Order: sequence, then structure tokens, then C-alpha cells
Amino acid sequence: MKIAGLIDHTALKPDTTRDQIRKLCKEALEYGFASVCINPCYVKLCSELLKNSLVKVCTVIGFPLGATTTAAKAAEAAEAVQNGASEIDMVINIGAVKSEDFDFVKSDIEGVVKAVKGKALVKVILETCLLTEEEKRICCNICRDAGADFVKTSTGFSTGGATIEDIRLMRSIVKPRLGVKASGGIRDYKTAKAMVDAGASRIGASASIAIASEENG
Repeated sequence: MKIAGLIDHTALKPDTTRDQIRKLCKEALEYGFASVCINPCYVKLCSELLKNSLVKVCTVIGFPLGATTTAAKAAEAAEAVQNGASEIDMVINIGAVKSEDFDFVKSDIEGVVKAVKGKALVKVILETCLLTEEEKRICCNICRDAGADFVKTSTGFSTGGATIEDIRLMRSIVKPRLGVKASGGIRDYKTAKAMVDAGASRIGASASIAIASEENG
């Protein structure tokens, strides 16, 4: 499969307009991206624009800090699915990870998984730039045990993005059972391909057209 087909075409900036979202959907259809990844307020619009297409609607939950309550995340996810989302990228509770409250971290993920079960994939954003290697390992195992479908590196709103080393580590832990999404700072085909070669099964990018254009030569 071409890398374009693995890309979540992303627009998450707070000043993103409806016209920019319409353009995003048009580009996703043109280039054959896997999904559009947008803020929850645009889910309904995107689901209308992408109706009867192969492009999925992905949205973010508890974004970008992961610090809302489990009930709020679950409600946000359920509403997103009701509005047409079929993929949910939720942010892990990073403070709970740092506090070593791993039971809470697991139940937080389970709350979202349960809210959308059978209706949407759940990708869990670890925000790897804020975690130690041991915390990354623990979080990957928790995501697997909590019923998530993917682990994802980054929001793109913190101190760093995806790295080859993190993708290799995450893939080595989740094996083929879960997907691995590389997101944050992927701006060209060479970097995207390196992420896929390292084990990423999905790429989150706003520079999607540049990546696809390079791939197509």
C-alpha cells in the first residue's frame, strides 16, 4: 500500500475554519488518505462531506492534555461517534502515568473504549516526549490490556513528536496485535517512510500533500 493510504490528514489548530475543513476533506478524497483527523466540532461536517467514500472521520478526545475526567472523555467520544466519527484518538492521562496510578490510566482508556465499542477504533496518544522509556513500555501494555486498537506517539502540541526509536519500541511491545500511529513532526516522504519501515501502520500529518506528492514523484 502507498503511504498516502496510511495517512490521517490532520487539521487540529484552534483557528481552523470551516472552509479549511472543507478543503481538507476534498484533499483527502483526491489523494486517497486514510482519514481526516479533526477537532470534535467538525465531525458532523466531515461525515457529511465524506459520506459514501472510503475516507474515515477521525477525531481527538481529551485533547491535547489528556487531563479531563474519564466521564468527560467517554461522553465526548460517544457524541463524536453519534456525529459520524469512526476513529477516536484519545490522550492518555499523562499526570496519572507520572503518578504511577496505572489502574486509573487503564480505567480511563477502558471508559472510552466501552463508550464506542463496536462503532469506532480507539487510538491512545501517549505523548511519548513526556515519558521515560519504562513509562512508554508500561503505557503500551496498558493500552493493549484496556482494549485499545492503536498506540499513538504524540498530539503535536507538546515538546516533541514522533521518533523512529519510539515507533520501534512501541511496535516491539504491541506486536501485530495493535496498530502504531506516528504523529508529530512528519513533514516529508522520507520521514514518513522511515516511520512505516520502523513499524508504524498509520501516519498523522498536516503535510500530507507534500508527502503524497513526493511519493508519486
